[in-house]
Amino acid sequence: MPHIDKFHSIVELSKSFKEGHFKPSEITEFYLNNIVEKDGKIQCFQNVYAESATVSSKAADKAISSGHRLGPFHGIPFVLKDIYDVEGRITTSGSKILENKIVAETATMAERLIAAGGILLGKSKTVEFAFGGWGTNQKMGTPWNPWDLKNHRICGGSSSGSAAALASNLCVCATGTDTGGSVRLPAAFCGITGLKVTKDLLTTKGITPLSHTLDTPGPMARSLIDVVIMFEVLSGTKGAEIDKKMVSNTGYFGDLTRGVSEMRIGATANKDRARCSLDVLKRYDEILRILENQGATVEEYNSPIDYDDIAKKTGDIISIEAYFYHGHLCEDKSNPMDEDVRTRILKGKAFSASQYLKLLEDRKTNGKTFLDSMLGFDALVTPTTTDEASLVKEVDHEVSPGHFTRPFNYITMCALSIPMGLSNNGLPLGLQIAARPHEENIALRIGGEVERNLSSVCET
Repeated sequence: MPHIDKFHSIVELSKSFKEGHFKPSEITEFYLNNIVEKDGKIQCFQNVYAESATVSSKAADKAISSGHRLGPFHGIPFVLKDIYDVEGRITTSGSKILENKIVAETATMAERLIAAGGILLGKSKTVEFAFGGWGTNQKMGTPWNPWDLKNHRICGGSSSGSAAALASNLCVCATGTDTGGSVRLPAAFCGITGLKVTKDLLTTKGITPLSHTLDTPGPMARSLIDVVIMFEVLSGTKGAEIDKKMVSNTGYFGDLTRGVSEMRIGATANKDRARCSLDVLKRYDEILRILENQGATVEEYNSPIDYDDIAKKTGDIISIEAYFYHGHLCEDKSNPMDEDVRTRILKGKAFSASQYLKLLEDRKTNGKTFLDSMLGFDALVTPTTTDEASLVKEVDHEVSPGHFTRPFNYITMCALSIPMGLSNNGLPLGLQIAARPHEENIALRIGGEVERNLSSVCET
């Protein structure tokens, strides 16, 4: 039998299952054993579904071996962020208050992954109600960044558990959600890949809401091609069609290999570069040189709206809408809540209806201004974060790490975070590629060029 104790990709496993080298049950057993061995330290799982995962994997064995393979996701062990509902299972949404809440229906995104033959290993930890970019949770536990097993560092949030599970090899892929950077921030801090899709491209039905104006589900994996496969499944593409696209190298799969020749890319302006660590700037500038060497034109992009202003407006919208959904729980001081999250949500109570409506109107106006200013640029490339993952004890909860991520939720753009190398401390750093709404193909195209030109930094 081929070597099993390694990091696996969807592509590799799908091929192995099809050719009979591996069985889904063998791979599932490997990941369940890894969870038992490692999660006591990493603490990224909220619930593990060992029994049902084993049963599902054996059913996948029989289906695939008898010629009933559903597509490239069939038999792939994955994890759901614990704000995705699964019928008959608990969805805590990262809240101690809801630790026994059993739900009646499965979220559409979860349903599609399961229907495609995915093996659900369990639910991953999240910031309470998905409201926080650092990835901490006072009541339900803060996952440990696998890149530093001596010091407790943040994984980024709010999809902290999903990123930690991927970085510590406890699953093949995972889901997150992104309201102000909650897929991209943990992707950057944990050295994986995550896609924030265009708003409303994927449904949030059955996912605990934080901000209906900004919430987006998204795939997280260790490579771009795995993210694309997940994206196709989440979009409702049938397995046979995904197989065809992969074989013919068309659609998003073709975009990954098109290159960046003659593309015009906007680089971070000096005022925002000043926020970044020297390690981040060193790696970022290396990426810009790679893109130029591959035929892209890279020029400084100056946003007509200050990123700080956008980030603040984004935070205000999130707080107001979070208060609508979860404020009643925050108001009851006897409820065991993460006090940092309680503070963020209660902030929304202070806004009047007219202030809220003005925020939404300003967003429309500012969005048009921003997109108009991008005329001539194919995409914008920024660092995902300003620095490496910080120690949990040093986090300043008054500040969001989403300086570079929040603007693209606000503008409704799509954005991708991929690894761009390591800091001097050996910690991952992320590159963000942001494209216009519904131009995920552009972000993936640029990401593909970067990924090809960098050695993998995903394995710890």
